[in-house]
Parts: sequence; structure tokens; C-alpha cells
Amino acid sequence: MTEATETTSSRTRSKAAVPAAFEMPKFEIPHFELPKMEIPAAFRELAEKSVSQAKETYEKMKSAAEEATDVLEDTYATASKGASDYGLKVIEAARANTNAAFDFATQLMTVKSLSEVVELSTAHSRKQFEALTAQAKELAAIAQKVATETCEPVKESFDKAFKKVA
Repeated sequence: MTEATETTSSRTRSKAAVPAAFEMPKFEIPHFELPKMEIPAAFRELAEKSVSQAKETYEKMKSAAEEATDVLEDTYATASKGASDYGLKVIEAARANTNAAFDFATQLMTVKSLSEVVELSTAHSRKQFEALTAQAKELAAIAQKVATETCEPVKESFDKAFKKVA
């Protein structure tokens, strides 16, 4: 250790060893007694009415929340079934399109001239366009049906619940 650090550490020790000359005085918190007063009957009645209204409002809100929960559970089940139906229809469409593509490829293997390729290709394209159009219409109809079946009950129940509360 150097002389400077020895001198600094000895000063620090000597300051810590000296007791504090000034201590904070200790005061006790005074005790105040509140005056005893009678609450007027009008205020008591007002408080009781407020409490009863709060209880009624709570019961209404609780009932509305339970109804909303039931509707949301039903809606979730409906949406889940609709999504499943939609997914199955997509898989069915994909299978039909894949089979059509393999059939087209098989037919192309038997073609003997360029004109037959053009004719076969044109017929396949026309058939696939019609199939894709029909598939898109079916999928749109399913999606619309699911959306309607899912959203309408929710809207009706929330309207009903909020009318009860209001």
C-alpha cells in the first residue's frame, strides 16, 4: 500500500469510530379522538339505496356475462365445425384437381400429334377452369355460411345482454 492510501484509510477509520454528535429527536404521534356524531337518517337511506342498486347492477352484469360466455362457447363450437367443413372441402377440391392433373398427364402420354396436344390441353384447361370456378363458389358459400352462423348469435346475444344491463 502507498502512503496516500494508508493515510486515507486511517482517516476513514477515525471518522467512523466517532459517535454522531446529533441525533434526531424521537416524537410520538399524537392521538386524536374523532368526535362521535350521529349520521342523519337521510344519508343512511341514501347509502342503503346505493348499496342495493350496486348489488342489483352486479347481479345483472353477472347474468349478462354468464349468458355471453355461453354464447361464445356455442359460437366457438360452430366456428370450429365450420372451419373443419371448409378444410374438408379444400382437401376434396385439391384431390379432384390432382386427379385431373394426373389424368391429363396420362392422356398426354398417348398423344401422337401436336394438334392432339393442343386439343387435349384446351379441353383440360376448359374443364379445370369450370371445376375451379365451381370449387371457388362452394368454398365462398361455406365461408359465408360459417361467418353468418358464427357472428349472428354473438351479435344477438350481446344486444340482448346490453339491453338488460341498460
